[in-house]
Amino acid sequence: MTAPLPSLTQSRKPPMLEGVLFFPVTPFTATGDVDLDALRRHVADRVDAGPGGVFVACGTGEFHALDHEEYTAVVRTAVEAVGGRVPVYAGAGGAVGQARRLARVAAEAGADGLLLMPPYLVEAPADGLVAYTRDVAGETALPLIVYNRANARFDERSAAAVARLPHVVGFKDGTGDLDLLARIVPAVREALDGTGKEFQFFNGMPTAEASQLAYRALGVELYSSAAFAFAPDVSLAFHRAVEQGDRKRVDALQRTFFHPLVRLRKRVPGYAVALVKAGVTLEGLEAGPVRPPLTPLTASETEELAAIIAEARAVLAS
Repeated sequence: MTAPLPSLTQSRKPPMLEGVLFFPVTPFTATGDVDLDALRRHVADRVDAGPGGVFVACGTGEFHALDHEEYTAVVRTAVEAVGGRVPVYAGAGGAVGQARRLARVAAEAGADGLLLMPPYLVEAPADGLVAYTRDVAGETALPLIVYNRANARFDERSAAAVARLPHVVGFKDGTGDLDLLARIVPAVREALDGTGKEFQFFNGMPTAEASQLAYRALGVELYSSAAFAFAPDVSLAFHRAVEQGDRKRVDALQRTFFHPLVRLRKRVPGYAVALVKAGVTLEGLEAGPVRPPLTPLTASETEELAAIIAEARAVLAS
């Protein structure tokens, strides 16, 4: 019998994350429907490889392209596939009413936490971002990580303000503004000093491994790994090399794998998602197309991606 889910108001202990963070794609069929069977296999297989957490229906999972029913099914399927082995965070965001509704849905589906995506279109002032975060965090007892990127850019004061909110447990940076982040990290730590609250920082840049040494120098040790979705062996090898201070292995994987991925990703807006989906399909699980307005890799670019993966594995073999 399935255990009952906690109530929406029942406080949950924040799941502290470690290791490589896995962001699954959302597979689609040839007709464009969500392929829940493929998603289940994708998540279960990759969790077997050993990530520290799963972030479903987020940027790589095409959060922007899922309707309410699809989102519900995707989160529930991922939670079932993980089976409690690691924490599962679900994306939530958009209009504040939608974000609150998705926060409730994620809790009902059994997610362990939320990644708060930016609101759409509007350029938000810092105080508005604090209010937006407060509104969503107040809807559920799920731990929440704020995502600093695009039109949701925090400064030191607003980052410290959201960190003090009861359910906010993390700050993920996708701006690449290391000068600002170097001020945000100590500001948040000072704001939480003496509270006993556990709080984590994340590198959320696309192809985060390419910038992780710089983030790590600021005390940001966690990062999202899009590459884990299609090349978990390479992703884990890089993480081990960073943790062990093996700069030779880090440099080799940067040169042969992550830097070429960055160059491919930057050719077309949206390729940060499209190349991951292409990689998942290359590795044997049909992930289907990306949804508009994203566009897929060309055939020649898919061949280039296959060569990049093969080169990285040659480095691992050596």
